[in-house]
Amino acid sequence: MKDRYTLEILNIADHVERAARDQVVAAPTLIKGSPLPLRRFIGDMSNVDRILAGLNLAPSP
Repeated sequence: MKDRYTLEILNIADHVERAARDQVVAAPTLIKGSPLPLRRFIGDMSNVDRILAGLNLAPSP
């Protein structure tokens, strides 16, 4: 996936307005904005296969 995504890491305490605008209610939160549909992943992201499935991506072999 090299060069096919943009990742922003924000501290909620430092970016309160942005968190409110993006409707972040818990941390950690991963938001996939494009391509639509918008997807939100909240909480434990240690299960990589689950996250990749939610993003419609195949796990690495």
